[in-house]
Amino acid sequence: MYIPTANRKLICQALFKDGVLVAKKDYNAPRHPEINVPNLQVIKAMQSLTSRGFVKTQFSWQYYYYIITDEGLAYLREYLNLPQDVVPSTFKKVVRAPAPSRFGDRPEREDRGGFRRDNEGYRRRNFDENRKEGASEGFRPEFRGGFGRGRPQQQE
Repeated sequence: MYIPTANRKLICQALFKDGVLVAKKDYNAPRHPEINVPNLQVIKAMQSLTSRGFVKTQFSWQYYYYIITDEGLAYLREYLNLPQDVVPSTFKKVVRAPAPSRFGDRPEREDRGGFRRDNEGYRRRNFDENRKEGASEGFRPEFRGGFGRGRPQQQE
């Protein structure tokens, strides 16, 4: 498909800026929501880059997700005439401030003697050697065929 050079550059710039690009699978959409280019041209340009191994494609829930590869990064730097020190925003390391204390200025708890010390007897039975478990001695279940999904009961 013929894609004008100006539109191809816009698509490549958007891909290089973030390192990723998302396009809805709507071939009739007049414009891509983030780039001022027809959506079909975005999908076909990314399809071309995918076939050359410059972009990895993931499709889910009617959306194409395009992720730039290392080879694609080198190709777009050359195509867009960018220096080596410029990288997509997804490749930049984010410096985060150290996380604040979760409990503020609250002092630490004193040792309580282990995990769930108060619940030692929880769900434990008192073991009695004379007590038998299970059904009583007089319990005799009777299973007659023909009920549920088994063989039908014979008619007499």
